[in-house]
Amino acid sequence: MPYASFATFISAHRADIIAAIQAHAGLSGAALAIAVLAGVPLGLWCAHDKRAASAVVTFASAARVVPSLAVLTLMLPILGLGFRPALVALTLLALPPIIINTYVGFRDVEPSITEAAKAMGMSGATIVRRVESPLAFPVAMTGIRIAAVEVIASATLATFIGGGGLGDLINNGLQLDDSAMLLTGAALVALMALVAEIVLGSIARLARAA
Repeated sequence: MPYASFATFISAHRADIIAAIQAHAGLSGAALAIAVLAGVPLGLWCAHDKRAASAVVTFASAARVVPSLAVLTLMLPILGLGFRPALVALTLLALPPIIINTYVGFRDVEPSITEAAKAMGMSGATIVRRVESPLAFPVAMTGIRIAAVEVIASATLATFIGGGGLGDLINNGLQLDDSAMLLTGAALVALMALVAEIVLGSIARLARAA
C-alpha cells in the first residue's frame, strides 16, 4: 500500500481514529486496573495460605489457556453487547498472570528475612508492607506487564461484542477490504502494547535496581 494513501486515510479519519484510541485505552486501562485491585490481594492471600493457593492458583493457571475470544463470547449471553461485557471479559483475562506472579513474588521471599522482621517486633501487616512488598514488587510488576499487553491485544476482539476500540478499525478494514484502515488499527494496537511494555518493564527494572 502506498504511503500516500495511508497518510491520506489517517488525515481524513483523524477524529474517528482518536475516538477509537480513547475507547481502546479506556477499556484496556479499566480492565487492567480492576484486575490489579483484585489480583494482587488474591496473590498475596495465596502466598500466605497454602489451601487458598492450591485452589486459586491452580484455577488461574488453568484459565490462562482459555482463548480470549472464548471468554468474550461467554459474556455475550450473560451481559449482552457493549462496554460492560468487554470490560468483564478483559478483566478475567488479566487476572491469571497478576495472581500468579504476585503469588510467586511473595512466596519466594526468604523465610529468614520475615523471621528476622518478626524478631524485631514487626506485626504481620508491617512485614507485608515494609519487608515483603518491596522484594515481591518486581515479580508482581512482571505479571501486571504481561496482563497489560494481553489486555491491549485482546481488546481488539471486543469489537465482536460491541466493545468498540481499535478493533473496529481492524474489523471494518477486513470487511471493506480497506488496507489503510486495517493497517492503521493494527499498527496503533501494536504501538499501544509496545508503550505499555516499555513503561511497565522500566518500572519493574527500576524496582529491581532499587
